[in-house]
Amino acid sequence: MNELQKNILLILSIPIYAILIPLELLLSHLHGWKFYGWKETAMNVYLNLVNAGIDLLLRAFALGVLLFFFKFHIVSDWNPVVYWGMLFLCEDVLFWLEHFVDHRVRFFWAVHVTHHSSEEYNLTTGFRSSVLMPFYRYLYFIPLALIGFKPIDIIFMYALTQTYGILVHTQALRKFPKWVEYIFVTPSHHRVHHASNIPYLDKNMGMVLIIWDRIFGTFINELPEEPPHYGLTKPLENANHPIKIIFHEWQALGQDLKKPMSFGNKLRYLFHPPGWSHDGSTMTSKQLQTIWKKEKEARDKRPKQKFAFRTEHSKQTNDRP
Repeated sequence: MNELQKNILLILSIPIYAILIPLELLLSHLHGWKFYGWKETAMNVYLNLVNAGIDLLLRAFALGVLLFFFKFHIVSDWNPVVYWGMLFLCEDVLFWLEHFVDHRVRFFWAVHVTHHSSEEYNLTTGFRSSVLMPFYRYLYFIPLALIGFKPIDIIFMYALTQTYGILVHTQALRKFPKWVEYIFVTPSHHRVHHASNIPYLDKNMGMVLIIWDRIFGTFINELPEEPPHYGLTKPLENANHPIKIIFHEWQALGQDLKKPMSFGNKLRYLFHPPGWSHDGSTMTSKQLQTIWKKEKEARDKRPKQKFAFRTEHSKQTNDRP
């Protein structure tokens, strides 16, 4: 990145570290919100440092891959405004695609689950990085290089949107004006994404723009009657052990693959959604949501009867978010 790009990132990121996180921490303490626990916060920072170290080690290789494909780019003559606008839109929709795959393919969910493992939700939750993701994230940006976006600009735009992505990890802000909520990912949208409530599973995948979720059918509003419960559908046994946090789903996946079954079913355990099982002992998020919708419809027919949906149907969904 050039000096201007580095300065932009510094100008945007320093307030998060120096002002917003201490402010949220102070407000949480003064109001008794209990947004922060020291162990979870320390783990968020630790996982971010591990991710940053791996990312730094792989940066030259990832850049080299993108530079190779950039040799074959199809667009050369860009208007600067169009260039940066299109780079933002294309990068944002590709992030949505990456995020969707991370949630809907168990092999990649085993990587991404780290980010969803905290039962707290605050700005430092955005630091709780999936430490193995640098090994493949750059592959999603190959189409951008082929179109004609410079690899160094692709990396800059991703870092820029990641900064925005950290900001929506907060419970301190409730709702924004309707037009903002319609276009952009807001804290309300992302609280839904981190919730383990049945109707919220695998929803609101966007980084900056929520329009991709609206277009592709993965959007849901934060429901007043369904306050978010953060963490996984199956809580970790040792939530403060980094090895357990990073590798617990790989261990569970390995145990499933040891079961006597056909080779085809072994592949399905790898590449079907989390929660899929060959014997029906666990359920995917879609299966759980189908049950939830039916029970909600039944409740709606009895408006005077209060009923709280329980998660007894979630036999365990292989550590769904």
